[in-house]
Amino acid sequence: MDFNDLKAFVAQHDNFEIRVISHAGSRVYQVELEDIEGQRHLLTQRGKPMLFRALDDVYLELKRAGIHRAYLVQYVAHDEMIGRDANYHDALSSRMPLVF
Repeated sequence: MDFNDLKAFVAQHDNFEIRVISHAGSRVYQVELEDIEGQRHLLTQRGKPMLFRALDDVYLELKRAGIHRAYLVQYVAHDEMIGRDANYHDALSSRMPLVF
């Protein structure tokens, strides 16, 4: 989902969740939208996932799309390496609310 698709989606829907995913060991953030049907869409640019170097950059893009609330989640690859499911999608304890 590119930025224009995100902006159009936000204008037409009100039941979705935005996640700002932080990858452990890396200083980049990705934005993911989960719609009411449970489908996940990464924010992309020219067909590739958009990467942000700072939360301020994420805030600016989300504000431009009309979004004022998101969740910051920490993705820890260790969980998958030892055979556990990645918990950042579902566990409420792994998410921190962001309001901007």
